Amino acid sequence: MASLPSIMKGVAVEKTGGLEALEYKDLPVPISPGQALIQNEYAGLNFIDTYHRGGLYPRQCPFILGQEGGGIIASLPDGDASEFKVGDRVVYGSFGSYAEFTSVPIDKLVPVPDGIDMQTAIACMTQGLTAHYLSSSVGAGVAKEGDYVLVYGVGSGTGQWTAQMCKLRGYKVIGTTSKCKTEIFASKEDAAAAFGCKSLLVLDNVAGKSYADYTSVDIAAEVSNITDGKGCKLVIDGIGKATYEISLQCLAKRGLFVSFGNASGAVPAFPLLKLLPQSAYVTRPKLNDYVATREELLERANEVFGWVKEGKLKITIDKVFGLDEAAKGHAYLEDGKSRGKILFQP
Repeated sequence: MASLPSIMKGVAVEKTGGLEALEYKDLPVPISPGQALIQNEYAGLNFIDTYHRGGLYPRQCPFILGQEGGGIIASLPDGDASEFKVGDRVVYGSFGSYAEFTSVPIDKLVPVPDGIDMQTAIACMTQGLTAHYLSSSVGAGVAKEGDYVLVYGVGSGTGQWTAQMCKLRGYKVIGTTSKCKTEIFASKEDAAAAFGCKSLLVLDNVAGKSYADYTSVDIAAEVSNITDGKGCKLVIDGIGKATYEISLQCLAKRGLFVSFGNASGAVPAFPLLKLLPQSAYVTRPKLNDYVATREELLERANEVFGWVKEGKLKITIDKVFGLDEAAKGHAYLEDGKSRGKILFQP
């Protein structure tokens, strides 16, 4: 490749806060000993980026935002003996992706298979891998094929992936989505089929917004009716504060409440006695602990890629913003407007 620049464009956070915290600016190209330098084609936007920007998940300032991207390998450390070479197409999950270049540990790189474009490959990372462990690992031993599971937000983002993968695992999926996410379909049944759901609960939108009003439908009553009063063995909840009490009410005996996100705010502390009526379990997992080794990372990524190539997963790339439009992308996501993956292009 041509000689590398010393300065790049990127989005940095000097002080955590709202959209104003996102600064598109000149930054030094990061060169870290022992790591690969990736020239990014795209960076992925995930809800966790808003938590880092706002300080819910603290990071030391200043920092370059983003934790998911993909492109080509621009350089490798001297003496590198990995399977990679300069020019290879790769995706990764590592901090600092909102930039033209990102320095990435080599064991975090995932080769992009032939037949999969870069946008789709990046979409398969944070959201795809999260959905994979949520559907295949977290509830292992609790739910079995034919059991009901409840998945929130199946009209976009991680929920969209998770519902489809739960269906592939043989679960009966009850999904929730906002009304605006179903408007492109001829019927509610068509929307349910597209989202991978056996049953779909369509919620009103919050006034003036595109995200769901979780008080507009009695979700617990609907779930009880659908399951003949038995409830769901798994409740997979990325919404957080607005839904956690509903989630606990929807559980079957010895069911598992999986709280993996905070789209409406963090789940507050609650008494363990709330688990008593159903002898329920609760867990608050994170992706890094389910891709803790390179072998596990590649095993999950390759299964997701395989499903995509076989047409078993529907991937929606919703919007591509310029990297200098990071604030617009964050606002679009936080307003609940997304219908799929959101990307930034340097």
